Amino acid sequence: MTGTRRSDRRPADGSPVARVCVDVPLAHLDRPFDYLVPAELDAVAASGVRVKVRFAGQLVDGWLLERADDSGHTGRLAYLEKVVSPEPVLAPEIARLARAVADRYAGSLADVLRLAVPPRHARVEKEPHAPASPPAPLDPPEAAGWRAYPAGPAFLRALTDGRPARAVWSALPGEDWPARYAEAVAATVAGGRGAVVVVPDARDLDRLDAALTAALGPGRHVTLAAAAGPARRYRAFLAARRGDVAVVAGTRAAMFAPVHRLGLVAIVDDGDDLHAEPRAPYPHAREVLLTRAQLANAAALVGGYARSAEAQLLVETGWAREVVADRATLRARTPAIAPTGDDPQLARDPGAATARLPSLAWAAARDAVRADAPVLVQVPRRGYLPSVSCADCRAPARCPHCAGPLALPSADGPPTCRWCGRVAAAYACPECGGRRLRAAVTGARRTAEELGRAFPGVPVRTSGREEVLTTVPGGAGLVVATPGAEPIAEGGYGAVLLLDSWALLTRADLRAGEEALRRWLAAAALARPAAAGGRVVVVADGALAPVQALLRWDAAWFAARELAERRELGFPPAVRMASVTGPADAVADLLAEARLPEGAEVLGPVPADGDRERMLVRVPRARAAALAGALHVAAGVRAARKAADPVRLQVDPLSMF
Repeated sequence: MTGTRRSDRRPADGSPVARVCVDVPLAHLDRPFDYLVPAELDAVAASGVRVKVRFAGQLVDGWLLERADDSGHTGRLAYLEKVVSPEPVLAPEIARLARAVADRYAGSLADVLRLAVPPRHARVEKEPHAPASPPAPLDPPEAAGWRAYPAGPAFLRALTDGRPARAVWSALPGEDWPARYAEAVAATVAGGRGAVVVVPDARDLDRLDAALTAALGPGRHVTLAAAAGPARRYRAFLAARRGDVAVVAGTRAAMFAPVHRLGLVAIVDDGDDLHAEPRAPYPHAREVLLTRAQLANAAALVGGYARSAEAQLLVETGWAREVVADRATLRARTPAIAPTGDDPQLARDPGAATARLPSLAWAAARDAVRADAPVLVQVPRRGYLPSVSCADCRAPARCPHCAGPLALPSADGPPTCRWCGRVAAAYACPECGGRRLRAAVTGARRTAEELGRAFPGVPVRTSGREEVLTTVPGGAGLVVATPGAEPIAEGGYGAVLLLDSWALLTRADLRAGEEALRRWLAAAALARPAAAGGRVVVVADGALAPVQALLRWDAAWFAARELAERRELGFPPAVRMASVTGPADAVADLLAEARLPEGAEVLGPVPADGDRERMLVRVPRARAAALAGALHVAAGVRAARKAADPVRLQVDPLSMF
């Protein structure tokens, strides 16, 4: 679709100006550029198509955002060189969303569009396509599964009516969450609108795909995941963009899916770190979906067994309503949960405080095997970085100045903050007054072999990085799984053992307690109810807040507590925080150039990976946009100066060290 000779070109008669986002990852070029549409490309140069243009003497890719009658540019405009394809892959609403996401994360529009629009697959585009006939109307689904939650049926009715209901859902133990999400999607489709659902990984996507097929019937939805391969992913993307399907489910690749008449955005287990995009500008799927809900006046569903502090903030600010079960229903569905570190257990088993598998856990596993029931053993995956905790009470050691995590840079050196870099030579534990520090334990390596010797004749299976099991039989057996890789057992597990809790609780991470509870709840939810003999044993002190939340199955209480503490200490999501990482001179140069908003607090520097360092900037949430804008402008100034050393900007990073 190239044009004619340049000397013969003339502008199109109507709306001859094309506003183009050029695919150039430079912050100071983050704006549309105007080009003339040649007459020979008038018919195909529509909003949303891919184009090629001359930029700084080179032929570069771009997206045609819109056409206009005139340009604000006073100089001479260049012509579009080529329309790559007449397929309008960039929907106007996705372009607006991409701009909002770029602004929120101090990034550029081109970076976000590379995430939003998958690479072109010419063969798939050329496949025969006939406009899909309107599907038969879908009846609203039965709300039987949602009746366990008092607000559940009303939420489904709001979806059917097209109202922008926003819910934070806490799932019951043993809940068939794919079926509940599929019912919410079916209610939305019955109301004549579309839906986007994002899950953490491919295993969750397979379960949701099956549930959507059962609830909607064939041909009404597609799955979108980066791991599906270029052709399959692009085919699913085009099906949504052309309006052939009303529902898209996928991993974080689906957060920008161009669904027509969007009525619902939903995310499963928003605390999972797989929802965080590792490419610039590093958006989180939850924030992208909530932005979509706001822009499209659509409903939103944030759900899972656990609840993140960000989800709790939605509830406390009134943006969303919580959907939870009453206590009677919860008690009937919850397995019997016991810690090994409380006083009664210590009285019976004095070694429980230090044993990796105390007698209570052995007894639970033995009883389940004797009852011909499977046993799940969750062990933290290898590779966690040990942090520093009090040697007496094991409370995580925090910096007295900024409350960041302390670390021991050397065997004989004083503890140093990972955030602000200050030395805490006179550290005293605020919980017990102790002054001795210790490194947290790490995960086990031979758990499966140890259990195999302890339970001869009982099959032992492992599920983890090398091989992730989806399901296991319901008979006697031992399953050793890393967090997130727990298979579903037929009829539920008779016992669930949560080992090496300190490897999770004392991680050098702001979200250590929240993450530990999230992973424990996900495993404990696979156990049978207490009435059916289901037991959960957590090898931890029962007085700890995450353990208390597990014992009561009260993720909302822990999330509210966590959010209150973060407000007091000035941690996200109570504040907005940005991470600036790079060579020391480059970081200092960018921060010196940035006009940070009033009240901004700069923490650091602290060592990062390699020879780089990191600075943190935090501001009140009301100044979040000003912070992102200031950092983006400063990055643009450095890019215009052609600064050699790159600097990575992350707003609200999942990990801040």
